[in-house]
Order: sequence, then structure tokens, then C-alpha cells
Amino acid sequence: MVNDTQTAKSISLEQYGIKNAKVNYQLSPSNLHDITIAKGQGVEASSGALAVNTGEFTGRSPLDRFIVKDSITSDKVWWSKINIPFESDAFQKLYNKVVDYLSNKEIFVRDSYVCANSNYKTNIRVINEHPWSNMFAYNMFLRPTDEELETFEPEWLIVNAPGFMAIPNQDGTRQHNFAILDFTRKIALIGGTGYTGEIKKGIFSALNFILPVFKNTLPMHCSANVGKDGDTAIFFGLSGTGKTTLSTDPNRSLIGDDEHGWTNENTVFNFEGGCYAKVINLTRENEPEIYDAIKKGAILENVILDGKGVVDFEDASITQNTRVSYPIYHIDNIQKPSIGKSPKNIFFLTADAFGVLPPISKLTPSQAAYHFISGYTAKVAGTEAGVVEPVPSFSACFGAPFMPLHPIKYAEMLSKKMKDSGVNVWLINTGWTGGAYGVGTRMKLKYTRAMISAVLNGDLDLYTYDDYHIHSVFGVSQPRFCPGVPTEVLSPKTAWNDDDAYYKTAFKLSNAFRENFKKFKSYASEEIRRGGPQRYGF
Repeated sequence: MVNDTQTAKSISLEQYGIKNAKVNYQLSPSNLHDITIAKGQGVEASSGALAVNTGEFTGRSPLDRFIVKDSITSDKVWWSKINIPFESDAFQKLYNKVVDYLSNKEIFVRDSYVCANSNYKTNIRVINEHPWSNMFAYNMFLRPTDEELETFEPEWLIVNAPGFMAIPNQDGTRQHNFAILDFTRKIALIGGTGYTGEIKKGIFSALNFILPVFKNTLPMHCSANVGKDGDTAIFFGLSGTGKTTLSTDPNRSLIGDDEHGWTNENTVFNFEGGCYAKVINLTRENEPEIYDAIKKGAILENVILDGKGVVDFEDASITQNTRVSYPIYHIDNIQKPSIGKSPKNIFFLTADAFGVLPPISKLTPSQAAYHFISGYTAKVAGTEAGVVEPVPSFSACFGAPFMPLHPIKYAEMLSKKMKDSGVNVWLINTGWTGGAYGVGTRMKLKYTRAMISAVLNGDLDLYTYDDYHIHSVFGVSQPRFCPGVPTEVLSPKTAWNDDDAYYKTAFKLSNAFRENFKKFKSYASEEIRRGGPQRYGF
């Protein structure tokens, strides 16, 4: 039985340098919910969920993410503005300051693990300053049974101190907040930020190094589900492209919504034990499974509530990045355990605010590798200060901030697995149609769901080559017909009804792809390079 009640066992944190702390070990979500409210750190929404404000930071801070450079990482990590080196001695000094800060305080500790596949299972001990951060760890990591806890030995340690502020010129950080991975000490050290996503992404980043380097297993920033016949589908995509929404399907069992591994034993397994979904503009009509998962045990972040505790999901006055975390069992239709076979179909999701990519297209292996390395989506006006028109956004492997190795390493692993398994890869545009943002409209969710269902049902496999149109700019194969989708929607050029404006914008985006790919060109094979846009712009 999963442990979701308070455990009588107590532990000491002296071995970690935390002294004279009041240690709350393995408290239940209900206890943590109540303690958070009693401390004035959160309120209960009308749904029963806990609502908290994460403070200054409502999202990750990628420029304040560091990796200790040592004998394990020095010649393997792709050192860059994404993977910023940190000195080992400086880490030890900063760690000492953090644990001194946590000493004599009330602390919340949780033992959990990651990786649903037992061959990759990694035990984690999480030390939190705040009760709601510890509840987040309960939701997002896998939960040991009482029997497993009796012999639990942590391999990795997460120390999370939102109230500790670093002094940059003394501590080696950029500013007062930081998230640092040390692969020798096996510690994720987080301070100066209450944003809970740093906790899960820290361990995800660690696995993105450990699994390919030591386990020959591909880590993926993707969601995954499985059909009644055992066919697995995975969905890559950056925030806001529909990764969680589209994988949460009442007709398919959810494996996980964000982080997975693909093994050489032809299995896909979830790293996590929960879901962390964006809730901006959430409605029960469009996303009933996620909406109904927001109940007692879930944590809402940075949302606005009225006097009766009802959430206004359209209110982005704190942030566009409003979130909910909940244990995966809040979803009715889940895969137990969270493991599936090698995928039959892979979907790359992009919210193309330029409105020029087809709503669905089939990719060749070289195109799949190219688009995986590119990791394209677009920012729209209003999401960031100064953004007044669509801006292309590229994140290698659809998760560059979490990838310690060079993107080519992950792309080569994915390409090999795709070829070995014969998987089909599809590019899905969940963004705009009939024009760019401000002119066109967002692709209807019902059409996107119909396209994905057509793929999963095998409907598009029945079509011949002549039933696909080769996009004249990007070279991808877009189907001319799809059940449940008007034919004019399938052709982005037709939807625009202005050929000159369409091609001008399409070439603008294709040139952005080429410019972004320059930094990978010398590392990429000729086959991968051939997967890019086919024609040059004006």
C-alpha cells in the first residue's frame, strides 16, 4: 500500500549539517495542507486544493542554474549559458551556509524515489523549509510503501531553502537565488526561490546526465500514454504546447505527463509520481481530467481566488505560468505501473504563433532529428515584456534547460531508437491557423485531438503517398484528408487565403530555423542537416 499517512519514524539531520531542527518526517499530504494554512502560507480553494503563492519567482530561473564542474562532469557536460559551471569548493561553502540557515528551524523531510522501472529506481531524500514544498515532493515523486521505508537508503539529496538568500560576490552565484547540481556529492541545492518546479527539474536534469552516460538510456522531456492494445505514444513539447492536455486522454491510460526514459529493453517509463500542469485558461469542457484532478491533495500555484475560494483560471495578474501539481492517481485512467512498450508514434508539439506550419505533418527520420534538435515553439505578444509580435523560440530536445549533455547526443540516441523501432514521428501545430497571432485563430483543440486520434487509430496509415502534400518550404508531408478535420484546415496556406503573405511569413520562420541550427551544424551528420527547411526565404 502507498504510504500517504503520517509515519511515526523520526530521523536526524545532523549527518547533513542541520542541527537542532524540529524534523517533520514523511507527513501526509493532509497534514502538510493543514500546516500550510495554519502558518498562513496558503489557503484552501473551493475545490479542496491548497493554493499557494511562490513569491518572487513564479517560474524557473535558467540563468541561475549551475552544475559543479569536477572529475565526473568536466569533460562530459556541454558547458554553456544553459549549463553554467560552479566550483566544487564554492558549492561546499554555500551548502554549509544553507544548512546553517536551516538549523534550529522546523523542517519537513520526505523520502521518495524516481523512475518507475525498478532497474533505474533512484532513492531521494528531500529536505524542505516549507510544508507546501514538501507536499509538492509527495505529489511529484514516486511514493515508497511503508515496507520500503523501513530499509530506505537515500542516494540523492535535495536541500530546498526558499528563504535563504545568497550573496553573489561571496557565494559565486549570479544573484540571490540558485539551483545547483553536484554529481559527486549527489546533492541538488536550491535556495532563494519558492518556485516548486526547481525541485522536480533539478532531479530531471540529474537523470538527463546519469541515464545516457551510465545507463545507455534516453531521457525525454515528454508525456506518454498507452492504448487498450498496449500501443505507446509519446508527446514532446515545450510549455504551453499541449503536452499534458493531449496525453491526458479518457480513452488511453496515462503513463506520465512530463519526464520519461526510453530503455534498450524497449520500454518507456515515467520518472515521476505526479503531474505538474499549467492551468491558465483551464476549463472543464476542454480539459476535464486535469480540471477534476484539482481537489484535496492538489497544490495550485499563483492563481487568483475570489472570496469564496473559487479560482479564476483566466486571471494572469500574478503570472501566465499558473500551475497545479497533483499525484498521478488523481487521474482516473492511469497505467500501473507507469511503464509502457517502445512507442509506435511520437508527436512533436509546437504552438506556431506564425501560423505557417501544418496542423499535422509526418516527418522522415532526418526531419525528426532536425526538429528534435531545434525544439521549436513561439512566444506570443503579451507573454513577456517587449514581445509585440510572434517570436520564434528554440529549446534543443524540447527541454534544453534540463539537458547537461550536448543536444546532438540526445538526438543521435533518439534517431537510433526511432530507426530500430520503426516508430512514426508527427509534427503537430497546436498554435495558429489562418494567419499569425493577432490575425489568425488558435487551432481548435477538437481538431488537434481528432488528428492525434486518427494517427493512433491507424487512419492516416491507410493513405498513399499521393494523399500527402509535401510542404514547399519545410519539406514535411501534410495529409490532405483526416477524419473529423475540415480539409481546408489541413493546409495552412489555404487557411490564410493570402499566398504572398503566407510565403513571406513561412520563409521568415524557415530562416529562423536555419539561424538557430548554425550552432549545431558542425556537430550534426549530413542526414540530420538534410532534415531542415527545403527552400530559402526572400
